[in-house]
Amino acid sequence: MYAVIRTGGKQYRVAPGDVIRVESQADGSNGQIEFGDVLAISAGDGQIGKPQSAARVVGQVVEQGRGDKILVFHYKRKKQYKKLAGHRQPFTAVRITEIAYDGQSFKAPAVEKKQPEPKRAKPVAAVEEVPKAEAKPAKAAPKKKAAAKKPAAKKAAPKKKK
Repeated sequence: MYAVIRTGGKQYRVAPGDVIRVESQADGSNGQIEFGDVLAISAGDGQIGKPQSAARVVGQVVEQGRGDKILVFHYKRKKQYKKLAGHRQPFTAVRITEIAYDGQSFKAPAVEKKQPEPKRAKPVAAVEEVPKAEAKPAKAAPKKKAAAKKPAAKKAAPKKKK
């Protein structure tokens, strides 16, 4: 089961469980976003059609952020004109949780939320110093190889007599 939706001026093919990055959108109720502009829907293999009745696609907001930087460079040759600007497009990552169409509802399997591990501070007493008597002897520095001898510098040519 998949659907084709339109949001933010782009079209996306989505299935339950997919995570898509769409143009930045405000969170709906309880972090849910409903996409009402469904262009096509496929219920089975090789069957695709335009929904006559109300079809809806529901998603859960996973994260919001900004994409990679895009450099915009304007240049006019022979005119000493250069302009450089950067841009980072905001996005909203949405996990598709449900596609409802014609009385049928296709839901994504539930995903377990990751529990953050508690931060553990290292006890000060746990850091033990090695006594100097038990310390390993330092290794002798490796001997330097004899540098290759450079040829003697050339002598300047004698000046000509006038």
